[in-house]
Amino acid sequence: MRFTNLTRATEIGANSYLLELDADGGRRVVLDCGMHPKLDGEAALPNLGPALTGRLDAILVSHAHLDHIGSLPVLMRRQPDAPVFMTAPTARLGATLLHNSVNVMSKQENAGASSLLFTHRETDALTPRWRECALRQPFAWDGERLARGGEEHAATSFEWFDAGHILGSAGVLIRDGGRRIFYTGDVNFHDQTVVRAARFPDEITEPLDVLIIETTRGDQPVAPGFTRRAEEERFARALAEAFARGGAVLVPVFALGKTQEVLAMLLDFRRRGLLDPEVPIYIGGLSTKMTEIYDSFARAGEAVAPRKLPGIGLLDNVAPYVLGGRDAANAPLKPGCIYALSSGMMSEHTLSTMFARRMVSDPRHSIFFVGYADPDSIAGRLRAAQPGELVVLDEGEASAAAPGQELRATVDKFDFSAHADRESIRAWVRRVAPKKVVLVHGDPAAVRWFQETLRADLPDSEIIVPPPGVAIEL
Repeated sequence: MRFTNLTRATEIGANSYLLELDADGGRRVVLDCGMHPKLDGEAALPNLGPALTGRLDAILVSHAHLDHIGSLPVLMRRQPDAPVFMTAPTARLGATLLHNSVNVMSKQENAGASSLLFTHRETDALTPRWRECALRQPFAWDGERLARGGEEHAATSFEWFDAGHILGSAGVLIRDGGRRIFYTGDVNFHDQTVVRAARFPDEITEPLDVLIIETTRGDQPVAPGFTRRAEEERFARALAEAFARGGAVLVPVFALGKTQEVLAMLLDFRRRGLLDPEVPIYIGGLSTKMTEIYDSFARAGEAVAPRKLPGIGLLDNVAPYVLGGRDAANAPLKPGCIYALSSGMMSEHTLSTMFARRMVSDPRHSIFFVGYADPDSIAGRLRAAQPGELVVLDEGEASAAAPGQELRATVDKFDFSAHADRESIRAWVRRVAPKKVVLVHGDPAAVRWFQETLRADLPDSEIIVPPPGVAIEL
């Protein structure tokens, strides 16, 4: 067996991995095919070269975030015969996000950048080739469902398990000639507000031969005494304090995943008397599309979209106002309102950044972060800034005469990560005790913590950090 890390660096980037189940011409499978969130054009693609040297037998997509699905049309164009497998929610969410990605690339193209990697027409032509899979159902590589127990007799099969990260996210167990390989994708072992904790297979009767696992939060220890419930209540108190000052609250969110979790949390606050039901909540247009898809799977059931709050439609029950179109940036900023707007990283010219520029120097207002922010992003820099410090929210407008805005608004961060904390990942890896562990999807410090810790925990296992672009034997 051979594994090649197609991500161009040890980082959270354009995640993609090539798995060759027989190094001498056997089945070749690509796990995910993402787009780098901070790069444009060809530089945003994975290193697809090794995946193009021969026929692919399958492409398996763990979930719909762009760093896992964003380059899929490019790979499908170059491997037109490869079947593509994912869960039904991932297919719906992924198609919508890819079309939005075309919109973003088109704007960059119009601004003079060479960024258009695929088109709306190509996306529409490719998505019918996606094959939707149920959870906990073994499949053969031609997409045929196998009877339970039949996977043990098939030469090769795969099976999806709920990963607890966002709607539709799934890890995949590959069985090949008696070997077992598990790829987690992004995982969360704790309940969120809508998405419940991962249901990964602790009950595997024999040790995993290979585990390929994310390491996102490896450099972040859990604070002593931390509980999700207490963090939610701290968030509710912070909202009340902001409104008591006569201010508005901006919550930068990702359109997919974090928006829906925040809406469900605010609905819970209303029901528990922690938030006035009359407080207006605003979201963006793309967030609305994503929430509509979440709501469409509210009654889909365990095999398709297991979730907390089954049957609850967020748009109907929360009734958020929608900011969209060209006039969204000019919408009035109203005290006593919650603006849950993308992007979560506060990329330039997005709604969250436009509203932050109007709030950051006013002590009445608050900006609350509820998820991951790259330290080099606008959100990361704002999170790290101290009161009174000058912050730059638009690099194009910063100058010696106007170097930034003074930070006078209240800035706070809350831990509602959709990624598993390092302790829960460590505990699960120890339970399944794989023969080999391949560490991916993490910055160097995070990967290093897992490498050192798991080597001590599992002295009989091989702990591997795969160098980018290098085929390694497993």
